[in-house]
Amino acid sequence: MSRRNSAARPRPKLPVEESVLRIIGGEWRSRKIPFPAIEGLRPTPDRVRETLFNWLQAYTAGSNCLDLFCGSGALGLEALSRGAQHVTFVDQAPEVVNQLKSNLQLLKAQNAEVIAASAMSWLEQRVTDEEARYDLVFLDPPFRKQLIEKVAILLESRNLLRDGSLIYLETEAEWVPQGILQHWELLREKTAGQVVSRLYRYNPPQLPETPSP
Repeated sequence: MSRRNSAARPRPKLPVEESVLRIIGGEWRSRKIPFPAIEGLRPTPDRVRETLFNWLQAYTAGSNCLDLFCGSGALGLEALSRGAQHVTFVDQAPEVVNQLKSNLQLLKAQNAEVIAASAMSWLEQRVTDEEARYDLVFLDPPFRKQLIEKVAILLESRNLLRDGSLIYLETEAEWVPQGILQHWELLREKTAGQVVSRLYRYNPPQLPETPSP
């Protein structure tokens, strides 16, 4: 009687399940691209993206954009499709980063950079006054992680925002803006179910003028 090999055989890796994202407008309008169907990844819905880019209609073309916690890259890809000059994508999930790089190749996008890092660690490593500054910033952090205020502090302290930069923020409905956003002027706000979309303009404090001698 033969004995079964008791050693556990390595299981073959299962392919990551995929979902599909549709680009709403611009050069790649109606193009469908895949993204990994992993837990916690929730691309901004079509209707919300359409509303957002109606808000940004006069600002997207030629802008330098930062898509933090980018996930599927829906917001940054939409910006590229609508004429953004450059988009920096930041996410720490390997599946997300790999798929986003593949999608950019598929779309033949040359004006984008994908960074594999946590948004917080990447921001903390920026050198104040030595980095590119951004015209548009997309923030869609994991809900209920108390990250927004920390991100706002780093964006400002590292001088990554221009005077008048626009910041899109997507949060859970119960989140309440804190005092740290005192330099962020709320321009637009919309609630869709349990998600609130807000568009801010960054108005940095003005330094007092130095009196003439």
